Amino acid sequence: MTGVWGRFRPSYGQKLFLLATVPLILAVAAIMAIVAWQAKQTSNREIAALEAALIDAKRAELRNYLSMARTAFGIVYGNAMPDDLRAKREVAQTMAAMVYGRDGHFFIYDYDGTNIVSPRQTWLINRNWRGLADSRGTPVVDRLIELAREGGGYHAYYWPKPSTGEEALMVAYVQGLQDWRWVVGTGIFIDDVQAVVAAARAEVEARVRDTFALIGAITLAAVLAVFGTGVFINVRERRLADAKLKALTQRVLDTQEAERSRVARELHDSISQMLVGVRYALELARRRLTRGDEGASETLSQGIDHLNGAIQEVRRISRDLRPGVLDDLGLGPALQGLAEDFGRRTGIVVEFETNPFRNRLDKDAKIALYRIAQEALTNIERHSGASRVRVLVRGTRDGALMRIEDNGRGMPQGGKTAEAQGLGLRNMAERMEQLEGTLRILPARDGGTLIEATVPLTHMLPPGNASEARP
Repeated sequence: MTGVWGRFRPSYGQKLFLLATVPLILAVAAIMAIVAWQAKQTSNREIAALEAALIDAKRAELRNYLSMARTAFGIVYGNAMPDDLRAKREVAQTMAAMVYGRDGHFFIYDYDGTNIVSPRQTWLINRNWRGLADSRGTPVVDRLIELAREGGGYHAYYWPKPSTGEEALMVAYVQGLQDWRWVVGTGIFIDDVQAVVAAARAEVEARVRDTFALIGAITLAAVLAVFGTGVFINVRERRLADAKLKALTQRVLDTQEAERSRVARELHDSISQMLVGVRYALELARRRLTRGDEGASETLSQGIDHLNGAIQEVRRISRDLRPGVLDDLGLGPALQGLAEDFGRRTGIVVEFETNPFRNRLDKDAKIALYRIAQEALTNIERHSGASRVRVLVRGTRDGALMRIEDNGRGMPQGGKTAEAQGLGLRNMAERMEQLEGTLRILPARDGGTLIEATVPLTHMLPPGNASEARP
């Protein structure tokens, strides 16, 4: 398993899909958990309130039943003495005849625990039930006697239903006939209340399930939408990347071809002509030496001068391709040498200004700034018609800065972007983008062009890092 996951490398589209769906799924899971918790709390409160309301209604019903029963025997009890057996028998008969519903009835116990009236469960009559408890261990008769002695109250316990014999929860209400030491009461089975509560709970749970199903459907639709969007973006980005790659490849080929053409042209226009001049000088010197002409040494000297010029030209071309001074002495001396050579070759006055770097530039930054300076000076020579150029390179608080300003004709109208100026300026802009720097092409104060390149601090090295090249 570890090896499988170790070999798993998500693609760009998979990363995009995971980045979009994982937070969505986590958020939906959190929402579902919160909804479930809140729904459970709300349903419990609602069901508890419903159950309490139903039980309160049952209790009020019991009080009404017992009130009607006391009204039925009230005159007899009110006029009887504590030992009036005839009155007790009459009240017991009256209570035994008062039944309602399938299971509703009245019961009477004396304070000793003996059952006197139980019309639906006659097997209880004339037996003492002190200590009786239900199947859950709840005291029954003892608690009813205790409530009657206190004047009256409610008591809930499990009791077999007369109609079915099945045990169910019953709520009883009792009052005490203190003169006769009797417990008079009635009870109602509340299994119907429990059924209503269970139905309400099932309905709430069904609503919660429906809500979860709806959230799940919305989540699935969102995930599918994200997946479809991710696939669309992935395909689109791949097409754009392929197009950009083709364009970049073509620009690289164009750049290589342009550089080869430049080198070939310089070799043909300068080195080749110089070497031809050297050959002619040497041939002329040889003929003069053969004839014994004293001017042979002068011709030979001219050939040597032409050869020295060819050597210098080779060095210049080599320096343009890869200046060794950039690695040996750093960016400042390399740019200074480039500017001086440019001034000598073109006759344009070049002002060069630099200050010591507090930090050192890394290799990529030095090469990029040097190439930008090369391209800028080449454009000035070919297109600007300038008579003066000012080159500034220095370290700043934010990194490194290079400015190249001329007093030429300036940029053409509508051509202030790198894309509009051809391959050279596009290459300059792309070099800065690779370094996460900036390249600005602005109008100069005296009508020419200002090229400003900045390199961020991320390409600056500590001052004491001797393992890197000079700034």
